Amino acid sequence: MCAVTATADPAAAEVRAPSAFTIEDPRIKESSGLAASRLHPGVYWTHNDSGDGAHVYAVDSRTGRTVATLTLNGVDARDAEAVSLGPDGHLYLGDIGDNLGARSEVWVHRLPEPKRLKDAIVTATRYTVRYEDGPRDAESLVVHPRSGRAYIISKKRSGKGALYESPAVLSASGVNTFKRVADINVWATDGAFSPDGTRLVVRSYFEARAYRWRDGRPSEIGWPAVPLQRQGESVTFTLDGRTLMYGSEGARSRVVPVALTADLLPGSAAKRNLKPGQADAGTSS
Repeated sequence: MCAVTATADPAAAEVRAPSAFTIEDPRIKESSGLAASRLHPGVYWTHNDSGDGAHVYAVDSRTGRTVATLTLNGVDARDAEAVSLGPDGHLYLGDIGDNLGARSEVWVHRLPEPKRLKDAIVTATRYTVRYEDGPRDAESLVVHPRSGRAYIISKKRSGKGALYESPAVLSASGVNTFKRVADINVWATDGAFSPDGTRLVVRSYFEARAYRWRDGRPSEIGWPAVPLQRQGESVTFTLDGRTLMYGSEGARSRVVPVALTADLLPGSAAKRNLKPGQADAGTSS
């Protein structure tokens, strides 16, 4: 994986305010990750964690129904915990769950986001991942929408959680060592970059923290609101970057929007709030 020119701003395709929806598919009982589709506005990619096999589901937020199921050919998923979209138009599925902190290696699977929504068996590229300081309990994989670099956020089982950075280019033939680059003081169950790459949000079961992303490093700027959910497991930004969508585990789980304001808004979304002639100081990042 290498730096890829970012796709055109998808915000123009998002024409309605997001609303809550229920995931109706009875197969999706442990929705553990969430990513807003760029090719299909209003569609969200999700997956179960352990026990479901290697499947990624496209759910239409207008109806809550599954409109496509992607099955990863030849992949035996162990504990899939997160899904993210890269700037290369690919989905990244993180088989990174490790409750006991005992897995010597975890995996990230890369597969193309399909142009047509239909059930399909797909071939994914597998990346083997190790952490520089040994096994970690982690549920959050985020891919930066500009640089294409991948990051994993560990839970703070003792002390602080941490942000681990991938090599600049992921190798499908060797081991990819992720290096600890920042503390993340959240019991992280998921995270997401804003579409413009200027914000990182990390959630836990009951709270979330927002970070300004600059020069490849986060700095904390606030605490976005988090809805009360059965088991809060996932978060993603809407395509325009103005709203967080929070998901939960459980049968017929709800995905709930929370609008962002003030400094929590990504740079591009904050600029769209300005009136003609108004200075944009402080909204560029």
